[in-house]
Amino acid sequence: MRAGRAKMAKKLAEEAVEVVIDAMDGQTEAVVRESADLIYNLVVLWVHAGVHPEDVWAEMRRREDMFGIAEKLLKVPKGVAPAMPRRKVVALETRRVRKSH
Repeated sequence: MRAGRAKMAKKLAEEAVEVVIDAMDGQTEAVVRESADLIYNLVVLWVHAGVHPEDVWAEMRRREDMFGIAEKLLKVPKGVAPAMPRRKVVALETRRVRKSH
């Protein structure tokens, strides 16, 4: 947390990419290890942002109650203002560092 929010966000993104790569390669054990890293880094970012897990679970329940699974969320048609403003997209560092296990 001492490294700051940007470093935490980059670490979270790195772990997410590692999970995807390992999953695409069919590396089940690596997916488990990297998923643990991903969840850990997500929780660290939540703590820094003042997010409580129960708030995330409540949002997941709300979406399920309204729309079913998240992938089926209604898409906002072009030209219609979304209910919530979109967040700014932030470019992350492009070089990839692979952890050694």
